[in-house]
Amino acid sequence: MYNFEFEKPGSVADAVAALGAEDAQALGGGQTLIPTLKQRLAMPTTLVSLKGIAEMQGVCTGDDGSICIGGATSHATVAAEAGAYPALAATASHIGDPAVRNRGTIGGSLANNDPSACYPAAALGSGATIVTNTREIAADDYFQGMFDTALDEGEIITEVRFPVPEKANYQKFVQPASRFALVGVYVAKYADGVRVAITGASNNGVFRWTEAEAALSSNFSPDAVDGLSLSGDDMISDLHGTGDYRAHLCGVMTKRAVSAAA
Repeated sequence: MYNFEFEKPGSVADAVAALGAEDAQALGGGQTLIPTLKQRLAMPTTLVSLKGIAEMQGVCTGDDGSICIGGATSHATVAAEAGAYPALAATASHIGDPAVRNRGTIGGSLANNDPSACYPAAALGSGATIVTNTREIAADDYFQGMFDTALDEGEIITEVRFPVPEKANYQKFVQPASRFALVGVYVAKYADGVRVAITGASNNGVFRWTEAEAALSSNFSPDAVDGLSLSGDDMISDLHGTGDYRAHLCGVMTKRAVSAAA
């Protein structure tokens, strides 16, 4: 580690001002950033903690029935308090281990956009809205590639709004050492159709499987996915599994998610 300044603002406005300093970096739960600092892969001069901002904490229900989660809310809190959206609460309850769930935040996870993280699949699969200090971004426009998002420099995720589906489920094929998803599939059925989001598989990060969405919108059953397949060419290939293996798992986990949701 190395020397840096530490700021803990009490409001979003103060956090935005602090992030205006040269080489300042926002700090959510630190589950990715702190190891990165230890390896000196990032060396900000100032860390701006978002954990003390009350307006970015907690879970509530919006006027339209959506579940609204503050950007600095921990995974453990989402698991405990998002019961009105059971699939989302269950997703949060299986992220990492207890230490990660008590420190990590939903805003930090979405801002980092790790290609194997669970929340990007939940947000994209739910058609969530990512709210920042300056604007609202639809999930379909927010995720732009591996570790890449629509966030501008210094922009903070203050809230995430999840429309509650009729049925939903998340299935994760866990990589045991990291607890990340080797492949994770989030399926959500709404009145106007089904959304299927896949994490952990693609070199381009989280993505929607539109072919499966069309099939499941017509027939919401595991059998609807029979005969559908994804190419392994653009999938992650590493010591844990080849691209073809991950492509195969996408179909398997989609069928499991539909079965569990139905």
